[in-house]
Amino acid sequence: MAVPRNRHSNARKNSKRAHHAKKAKNVSDCENCGKPRLSHNMCAFCGRYDDQAVISEDKE
Repeated sequence: MAVPRNRHSNARKNSKRAHHAKKAKNVSDCENCGKPRLSHNMCAFCGRYDDQAVISEDKE
């Protein structure tokens, strides 16, 4: 098994982890109601996805 000869400094160790930060979620606006929703997901407010009603709204 490979073993490092010398210890890596903290700066060198942490620079390898520079791309490990969390990224913001891909949020877009719903075409129907205009509220924010995750891409490739149904809108939680109006129940539509890809211009189709997934959950019907019964308005009485």
